[in-house]
Amino acid sequence: MIARLLQEVKEFKKASLLAPLCMVGEVIMELMLPFFMGFIIDKGVNKGDLKAVFLYGGLMLAMAALALLFGFSSGHFAAYASSGFVRNLRNSMFEKIQTFSFANMDKFSTSGLVTRMMTDATNVQNAYQMALRMLVRAPLMLIVAMFMTFYINSELAMIFLVAAIFLGLVLGLLIYKVTPIFTEGYQRYDEMNSIIQENVSNIRVVKAYVKEEDEKEKFFNAAGILRKTFRRAENYLVFNSPLMQFTMYASILALSWFGAQFVSYGDMTTGELMSMFTYTINILMSLMMLSMIFVNLSMSVASAKRISEVLNEEPSITNGENSVREIKNGDIEFENVSFGYYQGEDKYVLNNINLKIESGETIGILGSTGSSKTTLISLIPRLYDVSEGAVKVAGVDVRDYDLIALRDKVAIVLQKNLLFSGTVLE
Repeated sequence: MIARLLQEVKEFKKASLLAPLCMVGEVIMELMLPFFMGFIIDKGVNKGDLKAVFLYGGLMLAMAALALLFGFSSGHFAAYASSGFVRNLRNSMFEKIQTFSFANMDKFSTSGLVTRMMTDATNVQNAYQMALRMLVRAPLMLIVAMFMTFYINSELAMIFLVAAIFLGLVLGLLIYKVTPIFTEGYQRYDEMNSIIQENVSNIRVVKAYVKEEDEKEKFFNAAGILRKTFRRAENYLVFNSPLMQFTMYASILALSWFGAQFVSYGDMTTGELMSMFTYTINILMSLMMLSMIFVNLSMSVASAKRISEVLNEEPSITNGENSVREIKNGDIEFENVSFGYYQGEDKYVLNNINLKIESGETIGILGSTGSSKTTLISLIPRLYDVSEGAVKVAGVDVRDYDLIALRDKVAIVLQKNLLFSGTVLE
């Protein structure tokens, strides 16, 4: 699934590589600042050496400037790559939808396709941009800051290791619980969008039959179900922030207590303790970022799956090899034609139809509503393929014709009228 989506990065691969590389530079510059701050305190302030203060202070200013430059560049490349990625993704989905037969379209609702093109694509875009920046920044900051704390004092660093393991387990449990709920939530979005589309498209009918109250009740019920679905997810996610805060303050408290004892016994300097406090904030902030990232990614996974369903759907009707492009006359013949929208003979809506219409002949097909008149006609331009038998035009099976050539010659007026936006010339 992820590999299929990443194929849409295409010409934005360079920006997709530069964004995380610049983020690496920003993180390294930021995490060197506490280290040099400790030098300022130990070698400058405590010893009254202004030269050391200015030296290390100047280095810190240079690193801060580089961090700013790297951060700006990373944000620019990430925004450029993610916007291009989602453009390609939407283009590919739209192109794929144009290849769908009626049978393919029956698998997706109109509202579902619209939601995939808009909401789901935006979720994937945000996740991709976050992956290029925050998903690089947070783990790297965590690893480097953890390394620096072990370098300064390995015993105190165990505090952060325990905190990281605890939060990792909590995050894993939360993601396991909320991912299926978000998947269900986007299905509820489809249902609500379908109700909106149906109401707006048929607003005149609704008003003519005074059904406004019924439509409002239908919409309110769908919105209520959607609210309950996402509320279930929030019931789990609500624990995320308090647990993060508890872990952060517990770690700071433990560091203050044990760090003060190390300083009083002369096992570490004041500057090293100050550096440890700064790295503590970096570690805990990176853990909080990771928690937010994984929560957002769990939402995006559901969207990515829905988009992949469209991209991986194979058209059920395609041109064969050596397709016939010339239609010699308008003779139409149905030979033992059976058709069903679903598999199985017991679900056929047309059974063993035999019919021959000569070129130039005009006929009418009569039947009650739902008697498959439209289905029968849809088989001629190959909007659907027959389940059994053959439909022939000019003595040639329609499956042997080039689709464009066939539909250029066999025109069909569908029951539902639809006007496209724009002028006739367009």
